[in-house]
Amino acid sequence: MTLSELIDRLGGKLVQGDPEWMIDGVNLSEQASPFDLVFADSSSTVLNALQSKAGVAVVLPGVAGSYPRNKCIVESDNPRLWFARAAKLLAPPLPSSGVHPKAVVMQDTILSIGVTVEACAVVESAARIGPNTRIEAGAIIGHGVKVGEHCRIFPRAVLYPGTTLGDRVIVHAGAVLGSDGFGYVRDAVSGAYTQFPQQGTLVIEDDVEIGANATIDRGALTETRIRRGAKIDNLVHVGHNCDIGEDVILVALTGISGSSTVGNGAILAGQVGIGDHATVGPGVMLGGQAGVLSGKTVTTKGLRPGTVLWGTPARPLKQVLREQVTLSRLARLGLRGSTGSEAEPTESENKGG
Repeated sequence: MTLSELIDRLGGKLVQGDPEWMIDGVNLSEQASPFDLVFADSSSTVLNALQSKAGVAVVLPGVAGSYPRNKCIVESDNPRLWFARAAKLLAPPLPSSGVHPKAVVMQDTILSIGVTVEACAVVESAARIGPNTRIEAGAIIGHGVKVGEHCRIFPRAVLYPGTTLGDRVIVHAGAVLGSDGFGYVRDAVSGAYTQFPQQGTLVIEDDVEIGANATIDRGALTETRIRRGAKIDNLVHVGHNCDIGEDVILVALTGISGSSTVGNGAILAGQVGIGDHATVGPGVMLGGQAGVLSGKTVTTKGLRPGTVLWGTPARPLKQVLREQVTLSRLARLGLRGSTGSEAEPTESENKGG
């Protein structure tokens, strides 16, 4: 792809160089070739980018006083984003290979044009697979599952019946979508548990990415929904009846209990725990290992933009740090008092003197 084609698609300003320069891919500054693109988004990284062998560098406006004459320079207000989007445009498309002889595809399945089904994958009855979607080795697409166009289902992912995927959804290896939620009713007399009906659905909207070994439960009687653009890391669990908003980030080992809601643009860092029927408001940022108790609501109301909530129950990080300092001081005061009142006897006291 030429540099001018990239600029037409992504914007930015070509301040130096040949607009017809060919770009094959993106790379680190230390590893770049003349047909690679690199980026610099700060004064500390721009020198490496400009001294690299890369033919093109995308940089912040004004980050360097001058540019080497042998390099194409694109200025952008967000070089990192420009670089990431360019990488997607430059990535060669995977070829469509049709249905592998060792795949199992039921006769009443609808496979659109350009679909790939690799070896040992299973596509069960009444499933619908959209154009140019890839079902990779060992993946299982359950009865009646609907998958949109340009999706990629990595090896050994499992989509249970009642699951619907939008367009451009990525499901990484080992993920399980649409399994039963963890809902039981206890008999107070015998102590035995009976499963509450788990017969709802799971809807994954467009442009969602789901990490390896993540699990998302179907609704109990209604639906679980992951809204457009959400990004879910490896080993995340989303319980039944949850509603995860647009462009939400869920980082590894986060667990969200049933019937909880996460608002648009929220960020939940690693090992965050959300109780059942809880609400995380739009734009909330929960730091690692933060917790929201069952039935509680956390929002950004009254907080400065970018405030991180931490601890359990989740509250502003600065408040948590002040509490920890105060607790530490109280502990030291208590230790001093305890030492003073329980001082060990002197040598003369031991001798009875």
